[in-house]
Amino acid sequence: MDLRKLKKLIDLVEESGIAELEITEGEEKVRIAKASPGNQTILTGGYMSAHQPAPAQAAAVPAAAIVPPTLEQEGHVVKSPMVGTFYRSPSPGAPSFVEVGQSVTEGQTLCIIEAMKLLNEIESDVTGTVKRILVENGQPVEYGQPLFLVTSA
Repeated sequence: MDLRKLKKLIDLVEESGIAELEITEGEEKVRIAKASPGNQTILTGGYMSAHQPAPAQAAAVPAAAIVPPTLEQEGHVVKSPMVGTFYRSPSPGAPSFVEVGQSVTEGQTLCIIEAMKLLNEIESDVTGTVKRILVENGQPVEYGQPLFLVTSA
């Protein structure tokens, strides 16, 4: 199932009054359950289903989704469109897609995020210069987490 489609389904569940949604498409099956207070929905084996108690001090919004105001004042923040593992290059030992100080164009690949054994190319949505890379290679990333800071050309 397409990750963009999954994102739309998750948004639909969050916005609606339903607590749970299960969809089967061919052999693929996805279950999305709205987290109740004290529980969080996690992704396991390609299915959105397992509930685990959240830490008592957990905030309502994940810290990774909050962009410090100073970061947005410095330029455009490219955020992760999904949960997964961040990779700067197409394969181990290969050169990185981009480096700090490099000019990028809209649509140019910046990195790869591996999610559910799929490699997803993340493209720049602006033209400019990479000012900062905010994530280390091989690091797990959350939905909405800032990845790159790009200044306008």
